[in-house]
Amino acid sequence: MNTALRITAFTTGLAAAFGLALGVGHATGTGTGTAATRPAAHAGHDAGGGPADPDRLPGGLQVSERGYTLSLDQPFVTAGSPTDLRFRILGTDGEPVTAYQQQHEKELHLIVAPRDLSTFQHLHPVLAADGTWSAPTAVPAAGEYRVFADFTPAGASEGLTLGADLHAAGDLRPARLPDTGRTATVDGYTVTLGGDLTPGRSSHLTLDVSKDGAPVTDLQPYLGAYGHLVALRAGDLAYLHVHPDTTTPGPGIGFTTTAPSGGSYRLFLDFRHQGTVRTAAFTVTADGSMAPAPAATTATTATQEPATGHQH
Repeated sequence: MNTALRITAFTTGLAAAFGLALGVGHATGTGTGTAATRPAAHAGHDAGGGPADPDRLPGGLQVSERGYTLSLDQPFVTAGSPTDLRFRILGTDGEPVTAYQQQHEKELHLIVAPRDLSTFQHLHPVLAADGTWSAPTAVPAAGEYRVFADFTPAGASEGLTLGADLHAAGDLRPARLPDTGRTATVDGYTVTLGGDLTPGRSSHLTLDVSKDGAPVTDLQPYLGAYGHLVALRAGDLAYLHVHPDTTTPGPGIGFTTTAPSGGSYRLFLDFRHQGTVRTAAFTVTADGSMAPAPAATTATTATQEPATGHQH
C-alpha cells in the first residue's frame, strides 16, 4: 500500500482495515494460525515508522498512479440497496491486471468510506479470470464515498493504493466528523487509545483491549496478524495503513507511525476475538492532542460473511 503514514504496528493486531466505523457491519476472518514474527509491509507500506517522503503523495488520492488505474464499472449506486461492486485494475498496457501478490492473506484489500468518515467497510472482493474484481456490498446512506484498492501487482517491488469516487443517491444528511475520546466500546469490549499523533515526527500509539474489566490476552489472528489498522485523513481522505510489529495476542496493541501533516484523522482498528471481527474507531488530531469527546464511541458486532469477502 502506498502510504505517507510510515509505521511499525501492533502487538499482533485493525488489518484492521480503511473504515473508520462506528455503526458499521463487520466480517470475520477465517484464519486461526499463528501470526508471523513480523508481517510483510502491506501493499508498498514502509513499516519503518520514519518520516514521510515529502515527494510522495499519501495513498488513495489518485485514481491512476505509476501506470496503474482503478476503473469502477459503475460509480453510481443507490444508498441502502445491495449492489455488486465491480472494478478492474488496468495495467501499464491498458489491460486488466490478472495476477497479484498476496498481502496479509489477500491479493487485494478494498476499503469504502464516505467523505464524512462516519462509516467504514473493509471488503475482500473475488477476482475473475478476466481481471474483474467483485464484492457484494451496500452503502448505508446517500453521499459521496471513496473506494480504495490496496494491492501489489505480481512482480512489482512495492504496492500502491488507488482511490476512486462512488456516488450514492438518496436523502443526503451530511454528518460532522465524530468527536471521540480515548475509549471506544464495541459489543462489551473496551478499546483504549494511548499516545498522540505528531505531524512529521514518529509517534508511538497503543491500543488496549479489555472485556468486562479484564484485559483480553487471547486475540485471534485476522489477515495474518492480531489486528489491522486503517487511518484516513479528514478533508482529502488520504489513506494510511499500519501493521503489527509484535506478536503477543493482546491486550496491548502497539505501533509507531508518522502523520504526514497536521489535521484530523479517523483511526479504524479491527481485532478478532472468539471468532468475530470487531472495529473500534477514533478521531484524533495530529498536533499532540486528542479531539474532545463527552462519551465513549460505540460500534456494532461483526457478523459471519460468505466466503466471497469480508465486510466491516
